Amino acid sequence: MAKEDYYELLGVPRNASDSDIKKSFRRLAMKYHPDRNRDNPTAEEQFKKVKEAYDVLSDPKKRSAYDQFGHAGVDPSMGAAGGFGFTGESFSDIFSDVFGDIFGAGATGRRRGSRVQRGADLRYNLEITLEEAVAGTEVKIRVPTLVTCEECNGTGTKKGTAPTTCSTCQGHGAIRMQQGFFAVQQTCPTCHGTGQQIKDPCRVCHGQGRVQETKTLSVKIPAGVDTGDRIRLAGEGEAGESGGPPGDLYVQIAVKEHPIFTRDGANLYCEVPISFPTACLGGELEVPTLDGKVVLKIPAETQTGKLFRLRGKGVKPVRGGPQGDLLCRVRIETPVHLNKDQVELIKQLDDSLSGGGSHHSPQAHGWLDGVKQFFDKLGL
Repeated sequence: MAKEDYYELLGVPRNASDSDIKKSFRRLAMKYHPDRNRDNPTAEEQFKKVKEAYDVLSDPKKRSAYDQFGHAGVDPSMGAAGGFGFTGESFSDIFSDVFGDIFGAGATGRRRGSRVQRGADLRYNLEITLEEAVAGTEVKIRVPTLVTCEECNGTGTKKGTAPTTCSTCQGHGAIRMQQGFFAVQQTCPTCHGTGQQIKDPCRVCHGQGRVQETKTLSVKIPAGVDTGDRIRLAGEGEAGESGGPPGDLYVQIAVKEHPIFTRDGANLYCEVPISFPTACLGGELEVPTLDGKVVLKIPAETQTGKLFRLRGKGVKPVRGGPQGDLLCRVRIETPVHLNKDQVELIKQLDDSLSGGGSHHSPQAHGWLDGVKQFFDKLGL
């Protein structure tokens, strides 16, 4: 009986690419594999055929011989005993060989584990004052971390000894469990994925390769930083396992609340209380800045909430840009604890101002007019 054409078995044209051949075989292997067709005796025979076709067409030399001489070019007498037929491979083996390029070496369970790993990154929360944030400073911090054990130089083994290959996973770092036609891979419980075992652990680190230590570091805080900014100290994180590279340390900046100033980006804000006479008649006030005192001129008839801008008295941003401003918002302070004479004087002033109507209080009268119109619309 003549053998079927390999291209027809895989359902691909004779000029099919390697990728198309592999894709077709994956589909047919899933369809006909005996593990998935235990009640279909013809499936195993069909699987043998497509497996034989794939073994030939996936090999450039065998495919070339087949294209030239047909089945005779690939020695059909070898049959199943020669390696082209079904050899009893489990579905997981087929899955590993054909699908490994999709799921990576980890899907096959054949990648060897490695003990060398980069150390973890650390974060340190640092509170600084507004003055330190604006001007920049240098501070010392103490950071608890894991450092490489000097006794064993990070190997975790006793001096003069070395790690051995894990007896459970044979150095692969993982074990594979067969469940029907699925293969489940798990991290080796003995070596935890490293592929190695330590028979004689170091007396200092007890096989960990790292020890706990508190380091004192000097951190330069650039001028202009703000809450939320991070400063990276490369290589100051935890030491890596088995001599692996260390992680980094990230210093997280938080600026403390200031009793006078509030920061918004590059600008600073402050509230300045002024007396009633100063608001009415005008005057001068000394206002604090981060550089020292400046004189703020208050014009006559200043209202509460008036904003005065002092240019260039804010913050120079850490990422560049123009220096911000200081914005002073005045707040008129109502006199308290008045004596009889002061109360009498204010009454006289009120009587005098009331005689002027809206001339002295345009905002109050404008507001009252608006209220009256609102009530009129409601019919109240």
